[in-house]
Formats: sequence, structure tokens, C-alpha cells
Amino acid sequence: MDDLPRSDPLAAVSPLDGRYAGRTAPLVPYVSEAALIRARTRVEVAYLLALADHQDAPVAVDDEERERLESLTDEFDVDDARLVKRIETEGTETHAATNHDVKAVEYLLREHTPKHLHQWIHFGLTSEDVNNLARRLLVRGAVSDLLRPELAAVRDRLVDLVHEGRSLPMLARTHGQPATPTTFGKEMAVFASRLGQQITRVDRAVFGLTGKLAGASGTYAAHHVALPEVDWQAFAREFVGSLGLEHEPLTTQIHHGDDLAAVFDALRGVNGVILDLDRDIWAYVSRRYLGQRSEKGETGSSTMPHKINPIEFENSEGNISKANSDLEFLGEYIVTSRLQRDLSDSTVKRNLGAAFGHCLVGYTKAAAGLDKVVPNEAVMRADLADEPAILAEAVQTALRRAGHADAYERVKAATRGHEVTVEDLRDIVREADLPEVIRTRLLNLEPADYVGLAPHLARVDDDTAVD
Repeated sequence: MDDLPRSDPLAAVSPLDGRYAGRTAPLVPYVSEAALIRARTRVEVAYLLALADHQDAPVAVDDEERERLESLTDEFDVDDARLVKRIETEGTETHAATNHDVKAVEYLLREHTPKHLHQWIHFGLTSEDVNNLARRLLVRGAVSDLLRPELAAVRDRLVDLVHEGRSLPMLARTHGQPATPTTFGKEMAVFASRLGQQITRVDRAVFGLTGKLAGASGTYAAHHVALPEVDWQAFAREFVGSLGLEHEPLTTQIHHGDDLAAVFDALRGVNGVILDLDRDIWAYVSRRYLGQRSEKGETGSSTMPHKINPIEFENSEGNISKANSDLEFLGEYIVTSRLQRDLSDSTVKRNLGAAFGHCLVGYTKAAAGLDKVVPNEAVMRADLADEPAILAEAVQTALRRAGHADAYERVKAATRGHEVTVEDLRDIVREADLPEVIRTRLLNLEPADYVGLAPHLARVDDDTAVD
């Protein structure tokens, strides 16, 4: 194994960069080391140009220099990222190794700017001023551009199943036991509704991301002593806003991270719904309420050729569970720091990509599984017919309505612990003192008819589907 190239997927120490590399590849522009370097460069360039645009800052950038700076971020590529990494770890002819990732970005910018601007690059900033902004830009992009559309795909498929199964009667199970019937569409509508609500939470959390730009201890001390004529609080508020983030005015050296924790918590809310969905769909497949379309050439079992396993939902469940573990850890860890700063959160935040990667795999697997399932109406109706005792609720409730205070006890005595047929229940109805309209309704009731308002409840309007 020693001769296995590190770039080979077989050499990956995580399935996210190995087995699932194809599924997680879209995250590379958002959570990779190269992505973070590019985002830092974007922040540093934007900051330098903001200084140049401020009337009280003596920074001069002509049109040609501005265009060159803007093109550096627009055209930033892997060679630029590699150069930054080399400046950090090995050094170059012009710079010794920095052993500092943000300082390496500063030196990259010096390679692309005239000397009169070098003093203004990273002026008054601490590394966290750059990192907190860069990382939030990446988090916002990863969630909005990648995770949210995959969640929308899951919900939109649920909406399709709502429409398909709106009136399809299905035996419900509470505590694992046969219970009052529902419809398959209504149960899918529950998941679609829950998922929509949780996606809204994610949207709000991402929209609420904030940014910090206040120097080494959050006091603007270096900025103020060097350029006291600048209103640095106003400058920071405007600059952070220009990046699409809300300004966080009171911080230590680091951003407290509460906003990122809110994003992670919102994703865990989404994931809780998908976990519940994965497990329920798995159970429906197990009971043959749902069939699965087979994929040509696919092997379900290495020994049982007939099997079509619900592997997409099992895979989704595993990845979502791992994602939630990572998100919980991240959310708890990044909101604490010893006094004004310690560096333990820095290495922790580098694992954000793993959490998002497991989310992405889980979402795509759930969507793929939902695309394969097909409701099996014959099995659902047969199960209902085999459980006539579920009508006991209807009988005892109707008897109560007719004035029988002992209705529950009467039906319980006749049904609990006994094999019950529809005729047994009808005998209770025939013997009871009931208005004829209620008697007729109960005598004509079949298990498949006892679904209440489920077909009406199973309505998720198309215009409420996630965009």
C-alpha cells in the first residue's frame, strides 16, 4: 500500500473523499482548503479596495491596480492556491515560510500589487477578521447553493407522493400495533410539511450570518491609533454588509460563532426529519407497502439474487446520523473560547466540510430512494382487511355520541385480546340502541373507508413546494 498515490480514491482516509467522492465533489469550491484560501483572498482584496474608497484613508488605488486586484479574486485558480500553500509551508525566493495561512495570503497579494500598497494589505487586521468572514461566505454558499437544492429535491418528491397517494388507504401503526387507518399521501404530507418548516429555519439561519472586523481584541485599537480620523465602527459595518453579512459589533478577537451554531442547529432540525423519513420508508418497504424499482445490473445481495434492498434509505440514515454528530459537536465547540482567544476552534472548524459532506450524501441518497419507491395498493388494502378490530374505535365513539356512557367498556370487553371480525363489531351495532342513520353508517363501514379526513389533509399545494 505504500506505493498508493495519495490522490487515488483508494487512499482516502474518509469515505467522503473516497467512496463518495463523486457525490461530495460539488462541495470542493466551498469547504476545501483551496476554497478557504480563495475566500480569504477575496476578503483581503475587498478590504484593501474599501480602504482605498474611504475618504479618510490615505490609500490610493488607480484603475489599473483595481482591475488587477479584482481579477485576482475572479480568476483565482488552483495554481494561486498552491502558491499560497507553498509560501506558508516552504517559502519562496521572496518570502520565507510563514507557517501561517493568513499571512501567506497577504504575501500572495504583495506578489500582485505595487509596493505602495503593501503597507495597506491586512492593515490593522487580525487573522480572525479575515477567517470569520471568509468562512461565513463559504458556509452561506455551501448551504444555499448545494444543500438547500438537495433538500428541495427530497421535499418535491414527497409532494409527488402526496398527490399519488392522497386517497390510498393504509393501516397506521402506533406502538408498532395496528391503529386507526390513514392514507399514504397524508403520511407523506406530514413529512413534506415538517421538512418545509425546517428548510425555512435553515434559510433564516443562513440569512442571519454575521461578520466581525474589529482587530486583535475586538476594540479597533490598531485601526484607531493609526488612523483616528476614520470612523472604524461605521467602516466595519459597511464593509461587512458589502459582503452580504450582518455586522457583529461586539466581539473579542474572534467571532463568537453563535450564528454558525444556529446554522448547524437548523441543519440538525432538517436532518431529524429526514432520519425519521428514512426509517419510516424503510419500514414501509419491509412491510411491502412500498415496492422499489430495480436498477439494471444492480446487486441487492451477494447471496440472495431476488433481493432489492432499501439501501438508499439505510445509507442516508447512516450519513445523516454522522452529520448530526458532527454538527452537534461543531455547534457546541465553536461558541466557546478561553478569554479573548484560543486556537482550538480553528482546527475544529476545518472539519465543517465533513459535516456538510455527510449531509449532502444523506440528502442525495434519500432523494434517490424516494425516486425508486412505488406504493403497493394491493398489499395496503389486504392488511387493512386483515385488521377489522381497528373499527372498534369507530364503533365505541359512535355509541358514545348516541348516549352510551359504557360504550368504551362494552367494545373493549368484546374485542381486547380476542380475534375480532367485522361481523362481531356489527353485532354490537345491531344490538345497541342507536339512531338508524348511525347504525347504517357503522354497518356499512369497512376498514379501508375509515380514514377520516386524511384525503383532505393530504394536500400540499404545488406553490408551497420548495423552490
